[in-house]
Amino acid sequence: MRARAYKGLLAAITTVSAVTLPGVPATAVVSPTPVPAKGARSLPVDVLAVKRHLERFQQIAVANGGTRAAGTPGYDASAEYVAGKLRAAGYKVTLQEFDFPFFRVIGTPTLALVSPTARSYTPETDFRPMTYSGSGNVTAAVQPVDVVLPPSAEPSSTSGCEAADYVGFVRGNIALLQRGTCGFRVKAELAEAAGASGVIIFNEGQAGTGTSDRRGPLNGSLGDATTHIPVVGTTFAVGQELARPGSRATLAVTAESDPHRKTRNVIAESRWGDPGRVVMLGSHLDSVLEGPGVNDNGSGAAAVLETALQANAAPTRNRLRFAFWGAEELGLLGSQHYVTSLSQRERSKIKLYLNFDMIASPNHVYGIYDGDDSDHVGAGAGPEGSDKIEKLFETYYATLGQPYKGTDFTGRSDYGPFIAVGIPAGGLFTGAEGVKSAEEAVTFGGQAGVAYDRCYHQACDTLANVNERALAVNTGAIATAVAVYAYSPVLPGGSSASAATAAPRRMAVVPAWEDSALR
Repeated sequence: MRARAYKGLLAAITTVSAVTLPGVPATAVVSPTPVPAKGARSLPVDVLAVKRHLERFQQIAVANGGTRAAGTPGYDASAEYVAGKLRAAGYKVTLQEFDFPFFRVIGTPTLALVSPTARSYTPETDFRPMTYSGSGNVTAAVQPVDVVLPPSAEPSSTSGCEAADYVGFVRGNIALLQRGTCGFRVKAELAEAAGASGVIIFNEGQAGTGTSDRRGPLNGSLGDATTHIPVVGTTFAVGQELARPGSRATLAVTAESDPHRKTRNVIAESRWGDPGRVVMLGSHLDSVLEGPGVNDNGSGAAAVLETALQANAAPTRNRLRFAFWGAEELGLLGSQHYVTSLSQRERSKIKLYLNFDMIASPNHVYGIYDGDDSDHVGAGAGPEGSDKIEKLFETYYATLGQPYKGTDFTGRSDYGPFIAVGIPAGGLFTGAEGVKSAEEAVTFGGQAGVAYDRCYHQACDTLANVNERALAVNTGAIATAVAVYAYSPVLPGGSSASAATAAPRRMAVVPAWEDSALR
């Protein structure tokens, strides 16, 4: 019975997603039921309203040093804006506070080869301070620790992973370590314990594509380490140069760390629907310190916010809950805190979680999280029911005649903590620092050989970095998912409504998009 009911639900998507896509002739849009059935409700999510939220996020960043990162006034203002909108729409809003280790680099870090030849390296291009690096300004001899040059064909370096690696290390020297095997934190703490005045960790050196390439600058984190010396990650080329005998270098990092900085998640719950059958959506609200984060992840947050504002107008069968996470950029800290703070009983009420992180990348693809592992890439399938979420989004794109592809559950966004406790998950992703392939360019348009988002984690992640067509299409997908799951008697989390539950009201999703939104 459940399988039959779910097939009927998928068929209904052709009704709830009958939309006219901006910039596309109406004849190109699959619209089998252009007029909603009698008694159905619409969810008029206007992409222009979504853009107004994005404009507000950018204004907040500009007024607060160019950032909306967790632990800064820019994030606090973003949370206040979102919470205020949700309260005004009638939601029960909770500001869930938690501590996290705050970190930022002050000023411009320095890495320079002093001898045998002089050369200065460029921040971001050649090297980056590791997150939670200590502060310091040192000039000292560079001492390689168990490095493998040239690198092996496959990743295998164990450089700096054991205390025995530092036998013979000269106290006061700068430790030169190679990426591999153990975490950056382990390497840095062992080096400091051996008397290093600074640590340089260089990429291992194997060629590859996307995340498998181990030659570019490392952008790593030391977790919540308490190192007191400067630690940076570099390209393989820089590490290879510094490994030459007789190398002497200057390394300087000035950092601000606060192990107990406070920030907040914004959680909004509707006043309608069965509280034992929760449909939950989320997006992280914070940016990185380096920029305003309008695509990453103002785009997801703005679309979820506007969908929530329109979804609370009428009673629903199931309870809707919307989350705007803090400190995602520092390791999914907000969503992790939320999930671990729930009792098992409260977790069991959440029948699915939908995540929207970067839905308007300028050189985008339409990625759907691979709930059934049909792509056989990376991580396995999500918890039971994740496959059904993936199918819903596939049907939405197919109905609009839009291409789509699977994207792996890599654990890099806020679905991770939900999957870890067995909650079905899904969502959308248009790409980050990965490079678009030639095949993807043929399918989705855009530029092959260029990052999906060239401004990923940079100051240029502004309104100009948002692809408005992708924003419009994916806003419609979010609205469709809310429409379907708000009223469905069968949810992916294995819960069917009881006979006592009132009959659902079908909802047609008709985003109020206009051609002018794409100019």
